[in-house]
Amino acid sequence: MKTPDPTLPDPDFPQLMAQLRARLHRYCARMTGSTLDGEDVVQDTLIKANERYDAAAVQNVEGWLFRIAHNASMDFLRQRTRDQAVLAWGKDVEGLPGAGEEADRRHVATAALRTFMRLPPAQRSAVILADVLGYALEETADVMATTVPAVKAALHRGRTRLKELSQQPEDAAAPPPLTAQDQALLAAYAERFNARDFDGLREMLAEEVRLDLVARRKPMQMRDGEYFSRYAMTQGLRVTPMNVEGRPGLWVDTQAEEGAGAPGYAVVLAWQGGKVTGIRDFRYARYAGEGLA
Repeated sequence: MKTPDPTLPDPDFPQLMAQLRARLHRYCARMTGSTLDGEDVVQDTLIKANERYDAAAVQNVEGWLFRIAHNASMDFLRQRTRDQAVLAWGKDVEGLPGAGEEADRRHVATAALRTFMRLPPAQRSAVILADVLGYALEETADVMATTVPAVKAALHRGRTRLKELSQQPEDAAAPPPLTAQDQALLAAYAERFNARDFDGLREMLAEEVRLDLVARRKPMQMRDGEYFSRYAMTQGLRVTPMNVEGRPGLWVDTQAEEGAGAPGYAVVLAWQGGKVTGIRDFRYARYAGEGLA
């Protein structure tokens, strides 16, 4: 997070938001413990940022965006705890970072999204900002609206707790299994997609379908529009049914279409009465695949 040179013209704010979106998602997904919820918080963050942005008043746009994302994440967690049991807080550990810090960072780097949820919010935020996103202590303190000593303490406790958790058997609850109907509908959708039968896919749609092309600025039409027509122009994409955090979804393998090593992405479906009523497509937000693949 560098303060912009005041002698240079103001950056393109929408472009900067687009450039930072993947980093914002890495933060929000780990704060919420969910790729999908994290994306919801990112969208909320960008809406609030668009409403509040004042180029003359905001000196450090990146830091300002992350403060909004931090506050939006905390609001999301508070809302969720109204309906769920309060999340367990990790026990305190005395002392500050020492010689084992680099090893602790490695434990952080390999931690699963849901593992972060076993840290208290302050520890979670400090660890994500400093160890996952690489921000300095001062920058982390600024985002969290706290002091550097408080960040150091939260970092040490969070790193220690994650190291302890890495040595324990995975006991977090697995996503709820998909129903037999979900599995059958997913299989039918995948079979038609892989056969390039897009007319058959259109027959699976309800009269009203909500389409969310995550991170794409220009909307597409669902029925008789661009969405399936764009996919019909591809040749090598293959989809596989998957459980996306307890929701029916598809994993899109792009390597035959785009080359070896090309990142895949998820498509999350919703249906009612055997018809597709919602499609949430991450084709333009492949950063989210980090927590799903």
